[in-house]
Amino acid sequence: MTKRIKLRTLLVGGLITLFFVVLVGKIYWVQVVKADYWTEKARVVWSKSETLVPVRGTISDREGNVLAMDTAAYTVAVNPKVIHELGIENFVVSKLHTILGKSESELREIVTAKKDDGTFFTQREVRKEGWKIDKSVRDRIINFREELKEQTKKTDVGIYLIDQQKRYYPKNKLAAHLIGYVDKDGKAITGLEAYYDNELKGVEGKIQYKRDGNGIILENEKVEFKPSRDGKNVKLTIDADIQHYVEEAIQEAYDKYQPKSITAIAADPQTMEILGMANMPTFNPNEFGKAPQINFYNHITKSSYEPGSTFKIVTLAGAVEEGVFNPNEEYMSGKIKVGKSWLRDVKREGWGSISFLEGLKRSSNVAFVKMGYERLKADKLIQYIKDFGFGQKTGIELPGEINGVMNINPNRAVEVATASFGQGPVSVTPIQQITAVAAVANGGKLMQPHIIKEIEDPVTNKTEVVQPKMVRQVISEETSKQVSEYLEQVVSDQKIGTGKNAYIPGYRVAGKTGTAQKVTDGKGYSDEKYVVSFIGFAPVGNPKIIVYVVVDEPNDRYAGGGSVAAPVFKKIVEQSLRKMNVMPVLPANSGSKSTTKQKEMTVTVPDLSGLGLSQAKAELKSRSLVAEIVGSGTAVKQQIPKLGTETSLNQKVYLITEDRDKLPIPNMRGLPLRDALEICTLLNIRCVTEGQGFVTAQVAAMQNGERVLKLVLTPPGPDTNAESGDGSDAGNKAEEGKSE
Repeated sequence: MTKRIKLRTLLVGGLITLFFVVLVGKIYWVQVVKADYWTEKARVVWSKSETLVPVRGTISDREGNVLAMDTAAYTVAVNPKVIHELGIENFVVSKLHTILGKSESELREIVTAKKDDGTFFTQREVRKEGWKIDKSVRDRIINFREELKEQTKKTDVGIYLIDQQKRYYPKNKLAAHLIGYVDKDGKAITGLEAYYDNELKGVEGKIQYKRDGNGIILENEKVEFKPSRDGKNVKLTIDADIQHYVEEAIQEAYDKYQPKSITAIAADPQTMEILGMANMPTFNPNEFGKAPQINFYNHITKSSYEPGSTFKIVTLAGAVEEGVFNPNEEYMSGKIKVGKSWLRDVKREGWGSISFLEGLKRSSNVAFVKMGYERLKADKLIQYIKDFGFGQKTGIELPGEINGVMNINPNRAVEVATASFGQGPVSVTPIQQITAVAAVANGGKLMQPHIIKEIEDPVTNKTEVVQPKMVRQVISEETSKQVSEYLEQVVSDQKIGTGKNAYIPGYRVAGKTGTAQKVTDGKGYSDEKYVVSFIGFAPVGNPKIIVYVVVDEPNDRYAGGGSVAAPVFKKIVEQSLRKMNVMPVLPANSGSKSTTKQKEMTVTVPDLSGLGLSQAKAELKSRSLVAEIVGSGTAVKQQIPKLGTETSLNQKVYLITEDRDKLPIPNMRGLPLRDALEICTLLNIRCVTEGQGFVTAQVAAMQNGERVLKLVLTPPGPDTNAESGDGSDAGNKAEEGKSE
């Protein structure tokens, strides 16, 4: 028995000794033979590297209103292991389905996800519905998580929110084609976001350090730190209010005529700073996944059209510059033979013998064939077309700009003739067309259109300001003045002017309609499909704005540029000029011409302090102003606007009749923000605002014993509707090979 015990003891002791020998050998192998290898492995484990994400630069309008910015976002993640241990899979799947809108089957796969070895994952993101969600959705997730904690009595219920950033567009659809969007992966896809991605995105930073098993940074270890560099802030030339006017006007026309697309651009003709540009259909960059692909297409730089009669402005400018246009000279309208082809006016039988100025007003093709083909001749006409920038990119800071088409064969008479009135081998982009006509408006200077006003580097605090750039002098100032006055008559002549629907009382407006038949599948011009347009500027003599409107295939085959596009132009220009404080003017007498000395349609607010209400009302009525009584007193104690303020007709003047602590809150709808804030100050009310422009709604409330008034503002709309009348120059068609 003793011998067996000794043998067993010896065996166990030998095994223990062998174990220690192997262990020591292993330690020697690891710490001596493979020391360098395992030291490097340990360093990898100890090392922690984090990417420092920069803030993407903002995009704002010319007044600093933010159009694109980074904002907080949150991604939902779940812990399948914890959720399984708590036995709450069904509850989690059902609730996340309700909050996120993700299918229950997909959620169940995520919530019960296992590794290859059969164990549950400890974290899985809920994509795409739970990826970079907004604060409102995050709050619902937090409330659900707190509910689970209360029910399970656990602090970890397997639902997490990962703090992230995403691109946010506070104005939603406003200027969507211009700005573009950044997807949830942080990739800039379209518009200025893509074009200026390198400037906007900034540079990533990095921090690297050593830590122990508890995540504590090790002392005496080197910390590598490279700071991130935030992206640059881009300020645009557009005005958010004018952009709103443009989009509102084309949306109305889009709903009415249901075209394939509608495009509008507003610009300052003196500098070619873009004040607003938009397309319909459009999209919301905050919800880019919901829009069909066609909605993202920016026709302003990527589409070209036969311009139709708006192109006649180029021929007219060249003819005036070369001295071959006599407005009083007469010609026979109706048709003209070029080579073997007859080219016709929209009114096939014509208007008989008429002056060239009347031909311009009626948009006579024959008049422009005579000016362009017969008098300027091929070489000069083509040279003017090139000088005005057609057939080449304008250089605007937007992706995907095309050249348009300028393939006129000077040896083919009919090509030269049809090009003179905007059809045939010429097609233009909207940005080319507005740039060319701006040169007619501004004294003959072809300016490069631009959308960027300045770029600010928040790191260095340096700002790069983009200056207007003149490309060339195309026509003389005198020619520019004459052509502008001729084009003004296209609008002001309410009997025969094709642009009469663009007339705005109190403003000198110049413009030209366009209606071009579309070529279909190489089979010639369609009798069903048209591109209708209008381009114009105001006020003549000192233009502040130029607007071009293009409507592709309106649902009314008889609609023309005068009936469809001109009213859109009118609405945009009337609102924009008021926004620019360019007040309307009226002729000194009704029989005067448009060039007669004019007087402003404004009025000075009189001093009403101390007057009785009836007398104060009479004073305001005599000046075409509207009295708004505030309080129950019988005499005026204070007024808003104050004495001497210049204001437009029919403006409200608030007559304060009591001390402010007794005053009710008046109806401020229709009031500009400045006056509304003055009233709030007078009433000792804290005011918060939403939007821009004029007050359209107000909500009063008490907060912590203090009166608070919320004002909702909207940019102003025009006071008058579009003039009636057709004004169409539809049917401008070249009939090659047809003889009569």
